Order: sequence, then C-alpha cells, then structure tokens
Amino acid sequence: MGRPSFPARLCVTICLAASAQANPVLGISTSALLDLDSRLLELPSTLASLFLPQSLQPPSTTTRRCKVYPGDAAWPSDEAWSKLNQLTDNRLLSKPQPQAAVCYNGPSFDAEKCANITATWSRSYDHMNDPIEAMSPVTQGMTCLPPNVFDSHNCTRGGFPLYVINATEPKHVQLGVNFARNNGIRLVVRNTGHDFLGKSSGKDALSIWTHYFKDMTYIEEYLDKELGYSGPAFKAGAGVQAFEAYKAASEKSRTIVGGEGETVGIFGGYIQGGGHSPLTSLYGTGADQVLSYDVVTAAGDFVVANSTSNADLFWALRGGGGSTFGVVTAVTVKAHPEMPTTASRFSFTSEKIGNETFWAAVRAYVDYFIPNADAGTYAYFVLIPNVLSGIFTFNMSPFFAPNKTLEETNALLEPWFTRLNNLGIEFDPNVTHFDTFYDAWRSSFPLEVVQKVNATTGSRMFPRENFQSEEKREELFQNLRKSSENNRVQVHFNIKAVDPDDADNAVNPAWRKNILFAQQAVRWPVNATAEEILKIREEFQATDMQRWRDISPGAGGYLAEADRLEPNFGQSFWGSKYPRLLELKAKWDPLDVFFATTSVGSERWKVESVDSLPNENGKLCRVDS
Repeated sequence: MGRPSFPARLCVTICLAASAQANPVLGISTSALLDLDSRLLELPSTLASLFLPQSLQPPSTTTRRCKVYPGDAAWPSDEAWSKLNQLTDNRLLSKPQPQAAVCYNGPSFDAEKCANITATWSRSYDHMNDPIEAMSPVTQGMTCLPPNVFDSHNCTRGGFPLYVINATEPKHVQLGVNFARNNGIRLVVRNTGHDFLGKSSGKDALSIWTHYFKDMTYIEEYLDKELGYSGPAFKAGAGVQAFEAYKAASEKSRTIVGGEGETVGIFGGYIQGGGHSPLTSLYGTGADQVLSYDVVTAAGDFVVANSTSNADLFWALRGGGGSTFGVVTAVTVKAHPEMPTTASRFSFTSEKIGNETFWAAVRAYVDYFIPNADAGTYAYFVLIPNVLSGIFTFNMSPFFAPNKTLEETNALLEPWFTRLNNLGIEFDPNVTHFDTFYDAWRSSFPLEVVQKVNATTGSRMFPRENFQSEEKREELFQNLRKSSENNRVQVHFNIKAVDPDDADNAVNPAWRKNILFAQQAVRWPVNATAEEILKIREEFQATDMQRWRDISPGAGGYLAEADRLEPNFGQSFWGSKYPRLLELKAKWDPLDVFFATTSVGSERWKVESVDSLPNENGKLCRVDS
C-alpha cells in the first residue's frame, strides 16, 4: 500500500482527455475525476497520486504489518492533510476533542461545560451529532469520560480518530477512501455512534462521518422486476435517523422497517447488518427491504448496487455488515402502509410475591412466544436482577402489536394475563391503541442510552425449535433464570424475521428461524484492573454465553448487538453465508481498506490495544500467520 511514484499529472490529463463515455479499461467514466474534483489537475504529481482511485494506480507492492500511524515515515505530510481539507470543501476536522476534555486540566478545561455534559451524559441525543463520540465507552478505551462517570484522571484520545471528514457529498467520501487507501492509514466509518462493538472508532484513524447525508425522497412507484417488487419506496441518505425517517414516512401515510431506537442511523450500519425492527415480525429485517444502494467502494468508485448493477455487492451489503464492503451514502427501501398499532407497557417485581412466583410468571410467558411472534408482534422486555436485595424485575417496554386492534391485542395477551392474575401478580397492562404506527412508536419505546462503563453484552437467537415442546421451553427458561441468578441483566425481543418476499441476501440465516433474540450483559467493578476485566469477560463467554449456545446448536448471534469476544464470529453472525462473504470481501476490498472488529475478513487483523482489552485504543495490525 505504498505511495505510487508515476507521473499522476500526466495520467489525470490523459484520463480526462477523452469524451465522457465509459472507459472499459479503467472501469470508470472518463468524467469520473471531474466529478471527484477537477482541482486534481492542478496538483503536483506527488500530491495528486494520494487522491486518485485505485483504477488509476499501479498495483500495490507494499505490505505493512500495521496501518500507518503518526510518527511513521509514511504518515502523510501536513501539506497532504491540508490538500485533503481543500478538496473536501474544508470539511476535514483535525483532532476533534472528546466532549469530556472540558472536565480535565488542560487548554479545554471548562468547569461549567463539564457540569452541563455530565448532567446528561447518558442521553444518546447528546452524542449523535458529535463527530467522534462513541456510545460504547468500553470499546473506545475509557480514556476520556466525565470524572463522575469514570475518572480516567486525564483525557487522552484513546480509540478516537485523529481526522474526520464531515462528508455531505459522495466525492467527499471518495477522496477520503482514496487518501486512506493510498497512504495505508486506518479508515473508519461513523454515522451516529450507535455501536456496541466499537466499529465506528479507531485510534488515530481517518473517519468518514456520514451523519449529514440527510436527504429523504418519496417514490410513489418503484419497479424492480428482478426482485419482484412494484410499489412505493423511499430513498434516504445514510445519515437519516429513525425519528426523522418515521416522521417523513408517516407524512406520506407510509412506514418503513427501521430500528426501535429514536436516534439510530437506520440507513447506515443498521440496515447493512440486518437490523431488527418493531415491524420485523411482519416484513422481515431492515436489510430485506433494500432495493438499491449508492456506495463508494474501496477502490474509490461511486457506484449503484442493486439487483441488476453490481448484484454481488448488493447481496453482500444486505446483511453483510457495515464498514466492510464500502461506504453507503444512500439507500432505497420499500415503503409499507401506515397502520394502526396497539401497545402495552407494564412491569412487576418479586418483592411482594417472592422469587418462585415471579419466575412462574416468566415461565408462563415463554409458552406464548411462538403464537405472539407468528401474530406479527414485537415484544421488547427486560429482566433485571438485584443481587443485593434478591429482587428480580420484569419490564415490558413494550409489547408492540402493529396492525392490531385493541381487541385483537387483548385476545393475544389474555391467556398469559390470566395466568399472571391467577398467580396473584399485580400489574397494570396499560394496553393502548394508536391510529398510526408512528404515534405508537413515539409513545412506546424508551430512549436509548450510552452504554455503561463496566459492562458488555452477548447475544443469541433462539430458534423455533427451542419452543416447540414443553421440555425445550423449560430448558430455555431455566437457562434464562440461571443468567438472572448470575446477575446478568437481560434484554429480550420476541420476534420472528421471516421475509415474506424471500429475499436472497447476506442476512444471517439464524434470523429466519428466530423466535427470541436474547441478550445478557456481564458487569465488572468500575475500578477493576485490565487483567480482572478480561478474566471476567472470558469467563462470561465460557459459562453464561456457552450455556445459551449449547441449547441452540447451529443458531447464531446478532452482529450489531454482541460481544467482541464472541467465538467463531463468522459462523455466529452469518452462518452458511460466511464463505461467500469472504469471497466478496476479497473481490471488493482486496487491500482491506475497510476494517471493523468482528466484520467479514477481520480475522486477518487485530487492534493491539494498550491494555490488551478488546477496544480500539491501539494500532491495527495484521495477525501473524
């Protein structure tokens, strides 16, 4: 990945001299460089070569063990970074500071600002518009947080990127990808920072920030004969978030399949990784809805990927994961009718009824997972243990029934509610009907928060087979109870994800059999040493998570909500699709321009973190063969 030494000015001139028609040798339009930036013609060859697409570069002959970092001889000069800023219309942010830098001694210290950010630190709304903040501080490296959240004693950049391109046009992305590839520096892609595994962070990296690709257009009639789809659609920029997308769709009396979290950027990594939704039991995953992508490839080309153009890339991007095959700038998705929706929120604890009665109530619920999912509902519930008091809490947040009347929803819940009443459990089901999905969604789901500083989460998709007999339901229930008794907070989604249109894509086959998508979190003392943390996390995988894997052989986990220590992540996150995804990674990104932990092909690389913990605070280097 060394710098080319050929006369770039001559190449650019020749490449642009022909008429604006497709050039089969270069594989791009002869107008491509004009689209990229005509100012490349004015640069000296040594600078111009840093920004050219791969098709205009000689074959790479350099293989480094690690990506290029500050202090390395190959690190780009200040002039090169300055030119990148100019070519991207002055949208390059140099060394943006972590928000909590204002809390520590130094030039950024500001006690008042520190107090303000500390008061609302856990709110995702206070992080989503920041160019570098990670909503998973554990994966960032815990190097700069408000002292009352976690006192790092000083503020260092840790796993934060060094430069950020605030991209608003595809050419900004192209220039960033080319610059990273041609210089051998680490590249990351960030949208909103909703990321449990640290995929949008990277020590001293160049980050492409897609948050402000905000356009959203309604298409009354979209036709794709190859996919067998004819109907309404939306084309949305990669930075459009759930609260924006659902509102825009509702204004057209439509809805789309997106996440339950308000601030998630659903057209970025969410939809590329599959994406479960309050509408998944009706329509499948988010990736199943995609009709087309606009994407910048690792070669620096801006292409359309759909059923007839770059069809293999289209297949991979629908479920193969973000930050892997390219940088998506826009997505076209199916639009579905707006619909009435009914929701129920309630909770109960073991405080007055005792633990055995509490667990009998949970066990009763397990009996209804299959019929509820088959009815098209989406139940989001949490099991919270308190080892000090011995009290367990069940929160339904919510039971969500799209396209169901109040009467239909009550009929679904009545068998379980009757059993709860018979157990003497007091609860207020608060079953509420809404005229639209949008109103129900706004009223029913909790605002997502920044991840805790002393926890990480593992996940498992439990298939239908785990619920088809009394024996299997009891086995699963006992494993859930065991996790709670081991002090694991659990978050569950009772859904199925069968796509009615039977899309052929890279979505994990485990989703197609899923009835319960389950997560459990392991916690450690806030002041634990790195060695203690790693031991706790490894034991969590070897015990609690292994129990879940043992009772669901051949199933998998969800790549967006998982533990970086998930063993054999290729099988877990993609199952039988993984071999083909590896082949497509080699085709579309042979130089490994894109890397994200536990992404396709990432086993060839490792972040050599400074504390040996699974985080982004270290250089990205090749794994010794």
